[in-house]
Parts: sequence; C-alpha cells; structure tokens
Amino acid sequence: MCRCTPDKACWPAQAEWQRLGASVHGKLEQPQSPLAPCRTDAAGEACVAALKNARNPFYLQDQPGGTQSAGWLGAWNAASSAYAVAAEDAGDIAAAVTFARQHRLRLVVKGTGHDYLGRSNAPDSLLVWTHKMRRVSMQDAFVPRGCPATEAGTPAVTLEAGTRWLEAYQEVTVKHRRYVQGGGCTSVGAAGGFLQGGGFGSWSKRYGIAAAGMLEAEVVTADGKLLVANRCQNQDLFWALRGGGGGTFGIVTRVTLKTHPLPSYFGAVDGSIVAKDDAAFKELLERFLRFYRERLSNEHWGEQVHVRRNNSLQLSLTFEGMTAEDARQTWQPFRDWVERNRGTFTMKVDFIQIPADRIWDSAYLNEHAPGAIQMDQRTDRSADGFWWWAGDAEQVSMYWYAYQSRWLPLDLFEPANARRFASLLFEASRHWSLGLHFNKGQAGASAEAVQRGRETSMNPAVFKAAALVIVGAGAPGYPGVAGHEPDRAEGEAAKAGVAAAMKVIRDATPGAGSYVNETDYFEPNWQQEFWGENYERLSQIKSKYDPEGLFFCHHCVGSERWSSDGSCRSGP
Repeated sequence: MCRCTPDKACWPAQAEWQRLGASVHGKLEQPQSPLAPCRTDAAGEACVAALKNARNPFYLQDQPGGTQSAGWLGAWNAASSAYAVAAEDAGDIAAAVTFARQHRLRLVVKGTGHDYLGRSNAPDSLLVWTHKMRRVSMQDAFVPRGCPATEAGTPAVTLEAGTRWLEAYQEVTVKHRRYVQGGGCTSVGAAGGFLQGGGFGSWSKRYGIAAAGMLEAEVVTADGKLLVANRCQNQDLFWALRGGGGGTFGIVTRVTLKTHPLPSYFGAVDGSIVAKDDAAFKELLERFLRFYRERLSNEHWGEQVHVRRNNSLQLSLTFEGMTAEDARQTWQPFRDWVERNRGTFTMKVDFIQIPADRIWDSAYLNEHAPGAIQMDQRTDRSADGFWWWAGDAEQVSMYWYAYQSRWLPLDLFEPANARRFASLLFEASRHWSLGLHFNKGQAGASAEAVQRGRETSMNPAVFKAAALVIVGAGAPGYPGVAGHEPDRAEGEAAKAGVAAAMKVIRDATPGAGSYVNETDYFEPNWQQEFWGENYERLSQIKSKYDPEGLFFCHHCVGSERWSSDGSCRSGP
C-alpha cells in the first residue's frame, strides 16, 4: 500500500542499485541540487557561480537535480531524486521502470523540468531523466505503424523524449522550411508534459493544440513494455496521451508530429495602451473586447494582452499569414478611436514582421531584433542556444507564491456581454494584473485545428474559450539558501491578491475549467476543471495500463487514489 523509502527495509540494497547501473551501462547517477554549494557556504565562490547558473534554463536542464521552478509557497520545494537513470534509449527507460515497479519506488519522469507544479521532481525517488534523448528526424510521408501501407503519408517530424522545442524548430523550420506546432518558449521539452497535457504555442489558433498534431508515440508502460500508440493500434492509449497529462500513462520515448507549410511571415504587435483614469480604463477594456471579437478572433492572431493595475493594456500579440502592414490595417479602426480620444488614451505600438523561416534563426534575430532573445553564453554549449522570448527569463528559478488560470468563454466578448466583462476585468485588476492568453483558447481557431483538437482528451471547454486568463506571482528564491530564501510575508500578500483577482473571474465563469499544465496547485475539483467529461474515460485507461499506480504526479489522472505526496494508497 506504500512505496519504499530509504528508511525502510524494502529499500534496495547497494548491490541492487549497482545491478541496475550495470543493466543501463553505467547511466545511473545520484543527483545533487545545482545549489548544493550554497547550502554549505552561501558566501563562497562556488555558491556565487551556482546562483548565476541558476538563471540559465539550459544549465538547469543539464543537471539531473535541476528544475525550472524553485518551488511553490505552501506546496512544494525542489528536491533531488535519490537516483537517476540518464536514459539514452527506450531500453534504459524500460529498465528503470521495471526496477521501480519491482521495488515499489516512487518514480519521477523529467526531460527539462520546465514545470510549475513540481510534477517532475520528488525526494526519495528514482528519476527517469530523458534529457540526453534529443534526436530529431524529418519524414516526407509518414504512415503510422499498423495503418494500411497504401495510405498517403503525412509530412512529419519524429522527436525523442528529451528534445526541446529549440532543436525541433531549428530542424523543422530553419533547415526544412516547415512548421510544427510547439511551445513559445524554446527551452520547454517537446515530448513530455507540455505535449501530453495539450500544449499551446504562439499560433495555436492556426495550427491547433500541440497534442492534436501527434501522429504516433512510443511509450514504455508500467509493465516495462514498449508500445506503439496511434490511430491504428492502442487507440485508447493514443487518445489519453494527447491531452491526458504527462507522466501518467507511461513514459513516452519518442513522438511523431504533423508538420505544416510555412506562411511567408510571422509577426508581433508589441506596445501598450494607457488610460488616464479608472473610468477611461473601463471604457478601454470594453472597446478592446469588442475589437477582439470583431477583428482578432480568428486563426491569424495569438499570444497575450495584460490587464495592468496601472490602468494600461500591455500588448504582446503575434500574427501569422500576413505582413506587418496587414496587421496595421487590422488595427487601424482601434488606432483611429484612440487618436480621436488623445486626451484620454495613449497608445504606443510597434508592428514587426519576420520571414517565417528565420523566426528561430539566432543569427537573424540578434541582427534584426536585438534584445528579443536570451542567448546561452556558456562557451562549451551550442552557439545557437537561446530562449525565446527574453521576457521568459524572469521565470527561470522562480519561487511561485500563487498561480491560477481559467478558460474565458468567447461569449464574454460578445457585444451584449462586453460591458459587463470589462467591469469584471477592471475589478479583478484592482487586486492583481491579469494575462489574457488568446493563443490558449480554440474559439476562433481554424476549422482544421478544431477538428483535430476534438479528437484529443483535452477538456472540451477549450473549444468555447477565446483565451486562458493567467494570474500569477512569484520571485527568485531558493529554500535552504541563506540570504536567498523566499520572502514568506511578501508571498502571502501576493497570494491573497492573486486569489482575490481570480475570485472575480471564477464567479463569472462557472464550469469554465482550467489548463492542466498552467494551473493552481491547489485547484479544487481538479478532475472536472482539467478534463471535464473526459475524466472518467481517462481514469479507466489509467487503470488499464497502470493498475498499480506506478506513475504518479500531483493532480494527474488517478492521483486521487494516493496520498498527496504519492507515497501511500488512499483508495481503490
């Protein structure tokens, strides 16, 4: 009923660990926190270097004990596993899974550790670390295994489990002039929790949910077997892997994803609109909601608008399939309205276009969009390594005080509801700033994107949603590191502000749901919020492929059968 821990007699003897290490050809490690030097000498040179490295996501990913987030107030702190298998192929993963099952160990899966809820780390666990599995290959006409060979193939790309979107985009887009739907941040893992939880990128309204682009997956299940899942075999597992959450049904060793033709340009709208007072800000919000519904609720637009407490809208939008001039013309009616009210509103905005095949070309970006990307400047690493956009850097080693999300139904943007919704956004923004992520809703998406998306196991609420609202707060902080501990008082105050802002939104959106990959650690009724009507079927598939609950993570399918830390069974 309970998993083994080092203080119990059932914990594997050293000789048994050695046999596991031999079976994976020496790839067994004992992870250490990247901040270990700081816990022994917080003023030493080694600690100074560790703190600097902790601001680089690629450095953290190179460490089996590294995580993108440092922890979450009242929820979890980053913790290294007791042992890690630095897997290089499916055989290594199967050996680790079999060992964990035989010895009743807590098993953790991590590629990049790019996770808010601490699902990819746990103390006293065996870690399957897929970071080294990063091979990428293109296919001109992919036919899923088991499907009729006479079928017309699909242009596709195959990614191993540890591949980051940086490597995927540079191969698919920069080298082969195709597009694969992935994440906006290049340091995110492509095949793990991002993809299996759904996955959104800057242009998801055009190309769809990332999980909907999955054509096939190889997965090691709890019995240590390697299965192929696609629309022609193991269809139930295939459905669950596309939206049911990572680290839940098995360990994906590689995936094959659909690729798309590139448009001529990708682009961005960057800037702000400031209102002179509260009454003007309410008017601005209503006008923007109506404008979004009329001109931007379509497959060409994505990314986000932030509703700030200082009575401003911060624009960080993207577009595809049009030029910067086309984007200007789209916005012209709104700009004309601002111009007619110059004493009340101030609008500063830039329209930027980039040739689509250069969007992940670091040399081009550094020349034509200086400051947009953050380079990995370690001399022993690839010169092409960067995370995108530079603003994402603030999340590296973040200690979260609070983080909540909610789908926003498109109905709220309709003319009959826009004034009321504008008032609610204004009220919420008095407590905390809100981000409206329009690329993370599928209302207004292309017909093809919606059709493929409905074949996944994501919460169907996403197809009614214009956007995902995210409200979060945190600061760099390292538990256990003297002088760099999180500020608990600051955290509690921020947590209260976030909760107050989101209560306004929650009360106005009953049943709207939340996004499993970017959500509140303490989300109530999480089964319904994350998966809606799909949860019961997902739970049945979980029981079929993992009846003993070897794969556990916080608020993942089937986790209600375990204690909160995944150590002991609490239900059938």
